[in-house]
Amino acid sequence: MSTFHRNQHIDDPEAVPVRDAATVLVIRDGPELEVLMVQRAGRLAFGANAWVYPGGRVDRADAVNAARVGINLSDADASVMLDVESGGLAWWFAAVRETVEEVGMLLGTPAVDVSLVAELRATLDEHGGDGFCSLLEQHQIALDLSALHEVARFVTPVGPPRRFDTRFFVARAPVKQVPQHDASEIVATQWIKPADAMSAWRAGELELMAVTHRMLACLDRFDTAEEVLARAALRPAPAHLRVDDPDGEYLVYMPGAPEYETADIEVEHGSIRLY
Repeated sequence: MSTFHRNQHIDDPEAVPVRDAATVLVIRDGPELEVLMVQRAGRLAFGANAWVYPGGRVDRADAVNAARVGINLSDADASVMLDVESGGLAWWFAAVRETVEEVGMLLGTPAVDVSLVAELRATLDEHGGDGFCSLLEQHQIALDLSALHEVARFVTPVGPPRRFDTRFFVARAPVKQVPQHDASEIVATQWIKPADAMSAWRAGELELMAVTHRMLACLDRFDTAEEVLARAALRPAPAHLRVDDPDGEYLVYMPGAPEYETADIEVEHGSIRLY
């Protein structure tokens, strides 16, 4: 079971550079709301063995590639949403790209033949984002980036060997596509109810990072994927979660909860819109 620690004082907080990243909570309706989780390989320097969501670093070319194949969301609007000067759409494209790379699922499209998704994944692996976009263009497929909703931002606290400024997105699982992990960085996948994932963490059966747990707690307030996406589309003002940790239970409270005002104020740099 993960143990979540508060930030410790570090003399040089700039020693580890902070890299931009994007990650996606891919959700679907089973008997109840489920989210796709992936397990990171044990050899990785950051988050080894942890169960997380598909995602990774934002590449320099992502903004250009987003302009090539993205529709229904402009870079200007995306940049306003993320409060950056320009290039905001890169985070949306990175979220799509990383989901293809890690689990072989293509977000932001209507029904696409699974063989084409496999070809896109292989092309992305061999030729990068440029080849990936060329193949999409060849098949006249555009990515509806408005289908991904930005719902949180967290910055890795000082201390770990890797630090990320990560934007979290939520998106509905594509039709008839089955996640298949890459067997390199990702060694397993599973669909799981948010409450079950948090229970498994408490039982020591699932390794989670603190931010992953926070987003599970956000999802657990909703019953269906439609409810999650409807709330995300409203873009509520960003708010900070608060946490109590009696007896290692790690209870996360949203704004509006009775316990919120008396819970510990979270010290990590981060905010959520999914509450």
